[in-house]
Amino acid sequence: MRYWHPMTPQIVREVRDWGADKVVIMPLYPQFSTATTWSSLEQWKKHCYIADYKVPTSMVCCYPKQDGFIQASAESIKTTYRQAEKDTGLKPRILFSAHGLPESIIKKGDPYQWQCEESAKTIAAAVGIDNPDWKICYQSRVGPKKWIGPSTEEAIEKAIDDGVPVVIYPHAFTQEHVETLVELDIEYREMAEEKGIKGYYRVPTVGQHKLYIEGLGHMVRNFVQFNSVANHKGVRICPEEFGKCCMEQYQNL
Repeated sequence: MRYWHPMTPQIVREVRDWGADKVVIMPLYPQFSTATTWSSLEQWKKHCYIADYKVPTSMVCCYPKQDGFIQASAESIKTTYRQAEKDTGLKPRILFSAHGLPESIIKKGDPYQWQCEESAKTIAAAVGIDNPDWKICYQSRVGPKKWIGPSTEEAIEKAIDDGVPVVIYPHAFTQEHVETLVELDIEYREMAEEKGIKGYYRVPTVGQHKLYIEGLGHMVRNFVQFNSVANHKGVRICPEEFGKCCMEQYQNL
């Protein structure tokens, strides 16, 4: 992990000492960003160099529309959505909430926002609800820079104005942590309820969902044969305007 134990230097040494003859790096970020996946890869490469560890390595740089991730997400959303319908008697709005980034990073060619939007669009279609009302938004905005939007707070306020309950799904997070358990479950919920939301429901992350885990396993098996970086399809999926495509930057590890 990047900000808690076990961290990269420790794991590099442990893998080296164990004697692995191949490494497959599988990020828990479905959508690629230079601020997350890329920086994590840089850390891995840096500490492999420090530890004098050389081993054939491949990495799945992103999987924004991988079937296991999409179907696990859709199943979880549908369960929460039906509960919200039952409780409120209203048609909820699905909010796909991703971690935000400063606009300046996107303007430099980072494909994160595009990939988040593609994930949301694909998941919404897979939920199996006729004409679903859904929006994408971005949370965790800090500092004075202009960030991509709309913010999650703005999206919640719009739902309040429109008189609809919200079903929030953090589709750029695959595991529960402070930004889901505190930011979404406590802070945004309190704000929404104070302002009179018709209903506030939060979909769990995919976590250990069987379909998600099967999807990860499928990708790992495929990538054992590679010694490079690629997305889950093995071919570039980001439009050419995104020059920070990981596949273009790292052809070989």
